[in-house]
Order: sequence, then structure tokens, then C-alpha cells
Amino acid sequence: MIGNDIVDLALAKTESNWKRSGFLDKIFTKTEQLQILNAFSPEVMVWNLWSRKEASYKIFNRITQIRAFNPIRFECAQSKITEGVFYGKVVYKKMIFYTKTTIDSDCIHTIAVQDESIFEDLKIYLPNSHGFFFEHKIIKNDNGIPFLIHNKTSEKKPVSISHHGRFCRYIST
Repeated sequence: MIGNDIVDLALAKTESNWKRSGFLDKIFTKTEQLQILNAFSPEVMVWNLWSRKEASYKIFNRITQIRAFNPIRFECAQSKITEGVFYGKVVYKKMIFYTKTTIDSDCIHTIAVQDESIFEDLKIYLPNSHGFFFEHKIIKNDNGIPFLIHNKTSEKKPVSISHHGRFCRYIST
């Protein structure tokens, strides 16, 4: 299972005041709040953790078909940086999601998986200017879960779609 999330940092800065009273308490655990407050760039850490939670939730939603995101229940744990990429875990009850987050000056992008070995097999698709692929189309099931369909072979694969502001990513195996 896969999930992904992208945050346009310029848009997040104008849309969300993460410093407002109660914001951090609604979304982040006390441990995560300490990470934010002790980070070199607290604002980037807010969106890093948010992106990890959102990408993990997309897997949870695909598995359970439950559409109820309670971000404080998805707890970010264990993060390491390798060659500028943040690798971590997100835990929801007994479920563990592995995350890979890239951060640049414009955006934060997280991919979440249930099996770390899947990271190597993932493909990132960028839609053309009309939001379509040349060889694929996107369909959604009755619960709104997206799938990638190859136009010629009709092969159906799970896909995770994320867009925010100027950025969009489609992830599939």
C-alpha cells in the first residue's frame, strides 16, 4: 500500500497560521510539538510532520475505507536523514507506515508505504497540463479510492494522488 502528500510551502505560509492558539495541540502529540519547537526551522518541521501523517492516512483510508482523519492519532516516530532525505515511521494504533520525505525551498513531498522495500519500485507520475497521462487514466472506486488504468492493457494499479498549490504528484507501483 502507498500514500503520498505534497505541501506547497509558499501557499501553506499564507493559508495556515500554525502558531495560532490550539493549532499544534489539535494535530501534533506532545513529543511532536517538542520536535517542532526544537527544530532549526519550526515551520518546515510542522509541514514535514503534517505531510508524513497525511501520506500515512491515505494508506489507512485505502485499507479500511474509513474517511475520518484524526491527525493527532497518527504519531511520527524515528526519523533519520540520509543524503538530504528524511526517513521515518508513522504509527497509528498497531499499524506502522514507513515514510520518505524530501524537502526543498518550495515544497515538502512525502511518500508512505507499509513495506520499506516498495520504495525502490515506486514510480512518480506528473500529469500533463490537462491533468491526464498519455498512457494512463485515473478512476476512483465507490469510496473515492483512486486507481491508475493503463489505456492499452487495462492494467489496474493503486495510485496515490496529492496536489497542493503549484505542485502535484501521482505515485504508483
